[in-house]
Amino acid sequence: MRPTRRQALASAGAMLVAGPAAADAAPRRVVSLNACLDAILVHVADRGQIAALSHYAREPVGSTISEVAKTLPFTWETAEEVIALRPDLVLTSRHSALATRNALGRMNIQTELFSVPDSVAASLDQVREVARLVGRPARGQALIARIEAAIAAAAPPPGSAPLTALIYQPNGFAAGRGTLMDEMMTRAGFENVAGRYGLGKWGNVPVERLLADPPQVLLSGVPVRGSRTWADRVMRHPALKSLSGRMVQAQLEEKLLYCGGPVLIQTAAALARARRTALEALT
Repeated sequence: MRPTRRQALASAGAMLVAGPAAADAAPRRVVSLNACLDAILVHVADRGQIAALSHYAREPVGSTISEVAKTLPFTWETAEEVIALRPDLVLTSRHSALATRNALGRMNIQTELFSVPDSVAASLDQVREVARLVGRPARGQALIARIEAAIAAAAPPPGSAPLTALIYQPNGFAAGRGTLMDEMMTRAGFENVAGRYGLGKWGNVPVERLLADPPQVLLSGVPVRGSRTWADRVMRHPALKSLSGRMVQAQLEEKLLYCGGPVLIQTAAALARARRTALEALT
């Protein structure tokens, strides 16, 4: 007879309690249940420490580490999968499955909960904390230095006037004020005008509103072949061509939009390219 779900969880938990790592030792088996934490983990941990990443890490549209992730184990975020891996550290977020987080707590598995960073400083703090948790603080500091250097390199010359801009992803999804992307836009020489379309932190901007009051730069996502239809087509709506000469469309991949940490290196470079493209087109 196959064991029940409760029996399987209890058995796995007993094995974990029987042989914990030394309290002062770096964790030997780390599981991440969040795509943004995945990206940090692969940069600061030893490969042998990574017991599994989230399944999101393998998606090329949404992940900046998809190729590396394909060489590592992953889970679908169920408690059974995670506990079977016998982790001594699990990295989770508020978007991770609550049932799984609760089950891990009942098994007394060390689980660290991270929030979504809304600033560069908060994002760097997460890098520092993940590196500390996996016992690799020096790698965390080295990664932070790289991120800071990339952001500095993307900054416009002193005294440059900012270009008005709007993030415009599938379904017209945009980042508003008080988000990490808002700060990244500002640092790269843009003025995020999402607020004038009535957005809070995140929301959708109708094409009609965009046509009536266009920014100088539209930071558009990249349509995905064979998946979304209208959600993607709105980013290349034919009516937007009427704004030629007044508004420039520059590319910003969706996978650069939501995560901080090492992803900010690519985000900074993409924003700098977008600004150069816009300046060439508008002058």
